[in-house]
Amino acid sequence: MFETIEKLLILQDRDQKISQIRGQFASIGPERTALQARATATQAGLEAAKLRIKQIESEKKRLELDVEAKRTLIEKYANQQLQTRKNEEYKALAHEIDGCKADITKIEDAEIELMEQAEAAQKQSVIAAKEAADAKKLVDEKISDLNACEENLKKELAQLEANRAELASAVDEVARSRYDRLLKSKGGRVVVGIQNGVCGGCHMKLQQQLVVTCQAQKEVVTCSNCGRILYYTRDMDLALVD
Repeated sequence: MFETIEKLLILQDRDQKISQIRGQFASIGPERTALQARATATQAGLEAAKLRIKQIESEKKRLELDVEAKRTLIEKYANQQLQTRKNEEYKALAHEIDGCKADITKIEDAEIELMEQAEAAQKQSVIAAKEAADAKKLVDEKISDLNACEENLKKELAQLEANRAELASAVDEVARSRYDRLLKSKGGRVVVGIQNGVCGGCHMKLQQQLVVTCQAQKEVVTCSNCGRILYYTRDMDLALVD
């Protein structure tokens, strides 16, 4: 009967490896998504920097048009001054001209501020472009590595699953059925050793007769507490429970 336990232990080891590979495989997708998000974020930063430059240029052109419009008004008011003979109209036109000149001064101040903003935006755009390029290069390399790793894991998983099927077919059908049920309900280690009269799974003390039966290795024994399949080897300390 110990031969059955040995086969179950080998099957369990294979299942643990399969579980580990599946875990690694499952982590690749989220990791790849995170990398892509990183590259997207840096690219978005670059696009935002470029957009800011365009906005500043657009605002600068608008201000230039405003200045041109004010100067056109000044020219218009100056011509009207030459044509008028009324002192009040002349003064009113002079007032309008002064207002236009004051507006031009304000607009020119705004243009200077925009020039400073444009310079800062250009510097930020250069930084963002480098960050985006560096991020894309790094992300492309890592994603390439992930894709290669994914392919290797697929192959390894396929081999392990094929080997698992072969190992499972060699186990007694009743024992294998019990093992599969335990694997579904508990996962991880379901074939466990006895140490000091304690189940290696739930760590509860076992009844003396159960321990003796397990030591005899004539039948598959399960823990009365957790249902896991028990086994004993000579290197285990098998203290019996009173």
